[in-house]
Amino acid sequence: MARISAREEVYQQTFWPEQPDLERVVNVSSVAQLSPFRYPGGKTWLVPRSIRWLKSQTKPAEFIEPFAGGAITGLTVADLQLADHVTLVEKDEQVASVWRTILGGGADWLANEIMEFDVTKENVECRLNGTASSDRELAFRTILKNRTFHGGILAPGSSVLKHGENGKGIRSRWYPETLRNRILKIATLADRISIVEGDGIEVMKRNADRDDAVYFIDPPYTAAGKKAGSRLYTHSQLDHQALFEVTSQLKGDFLMTYDDAEGVRELAERHSFTTRTVAMRNTHLTEMTELLIGRNLNWVNP
Repeated sequence: MARISAREEVYQQTFWPEQPDLERVVNVSSVAQLSPFRYPGGKTWLVPRSIRWLKSQTKPAEFIEPFAGGAITGLTVADLQLADHVTLVEKDEQVASVWRTILGGGADWLANEIMEFDVTKENVECRLNGTASSDRELAFRTILKNRTFHGGILAPGSSVLKHGENGKGIRSRWYPETLRNRILKIATLADRISIVEGDGIEVMKRNADRDDAVYFIDPPYTAAGKKAGSRLYTHSQLDHQALFEVTSQLKGDFLMTYDDAEGVRELAERHSFTTRTVAMRNTHLTEMTELLIGRNLNWVNP
């Protein structure tokens, strides 16, 4: 029997029952926090279910995350070696610069910048003023914005925290030691991860004929009249019908997650995909459901 890591063993004991309950909300504090991002629409709560999905099939040669964002799923797959290689695709230049810096030899520099930076409103505004002089500088500014702006939102129109968590103001989400440790941890996985700055759908098209690749698809939620994505993401415009069409042509397996909206369900039904709702808790601690979409979802209880 293959050995598993201590972290994977915790996941297995907690979230891999014989009949996994999608109606039970996952406590995200029990999931390994690998990403340096505080990302709107992040999928930390889905990680245990994503692991179970991957464990239900032959280990893939490549795990592709076409809309990476905070990339918690891809990072976990790389950490637990659930695929031979992980490819993160990110269209936002800011976010992509962070992954390029960490995976491309700049992790120590970025970690040191974070440790040495004194977070005050004046210092943040000064550091973010003007154009970044390098990719590494853009990466630092992106982390700084993500950790000091409302909701971690990087899209135009977002602004610096005033009151923050527990009245701590602009420092309330700035944990330099934690960020350093996560960045240095990701750097140790660099040989297992590639970053592609570009269009996720195009990457899916290029790999559609591969039966040794799987896809975790978590697009910005702008389908069926959903408008939150335009406020949360720099690149929120997406042809959802085209995404479903390309997904239907993939030879490899996929797991897609979407806002549970009538238009999304219609797209899934049109392409003969299976859907299931899964319980989650949003950033305001409100219990909600999202929609899981797959070719088949036999790895969850009927």
